Amino acid sequence: MARFCALLSGGKDSNYALYNALRKGWTLECIVVVHPRRLDSWMFHSIATRAALLQAEAMGYIDRTYSFEVSGVKDVEVEELEEALRSLKEELEFDTIVAGAVASRYQRSRLEAIASKLNVKLYTPSWGLDQENYMRRIVRDGFKFIIVSITTMGLPPSLLGRPIGEAEVEEIIKLSRKHGFNPAFEGGEAETLVYDAPHYSRSLCIRGRRVKVREFEYIVEVEDARLGAKGEYCLEIT
Repeated sequence: MARFCALLSGGKDSNYALYNALRKGWTLECIVVVHPRRLDSWMFHSIATRAALLQAEAMGYIDRTYSFEVSGVKDVEVEELEEALRSLKEELEFDTIVAGAVASRYQRSRLEAIASKLNVKLYTPSWGLDQENYMRRIVRDGFKFIIVSITTMGLPPSLLGRPIGEAEVEEIIKLSRKHGFNPAFEGGEAETLVYDAPHYSRSLCIRGRRVKVREFEYIVEVEDARLGAKGEYCLEIT
């Protein structure tokens, strides 16, 4: 039975990967939340990463959660992640790294290299899945999330901060076919934030505002995040 350390960004993919590892009955040794200092990180989510700590608390694992800040500089941030995981492995007994890579070869190849150097396995349960069906599956499995950044033409700002359900997924898929972006956002076209999931005992309450950065680029600036009751709808995005 695997003992794993999960990378958690706050987004749908890392949350879903962690959920799948738990469903397999594996033992969670640690959650690692990475906070890049640059918004244009090649490797990590950069929007609202602090909310991932609330997610870990909602899962009941805040006592096993570790935060690390990285530069956000391409490849340098990968070395910084490796060093952080190496330091954890000196204290904790994990044999597997769990991550949410779906289609990004850049991300997966670097995680594979880190796992190899640390002599552990890499588990990416969503890797290689049909990305349209993957988006449908996440929603069907009870994951509730919003889009917190858009960085591509073809995704309208009206989707920003809006709960993504089945209708929204079909809208995203239709737009991705028309404009050529990745429907699961693995090309960095958007970032997401999970506010409820089957393995959460509480929901996240998010208050923020939509901000236009430049043409085709928008973010949700999170002004407050807290835990609410399970199933409570408490999103205030203006």
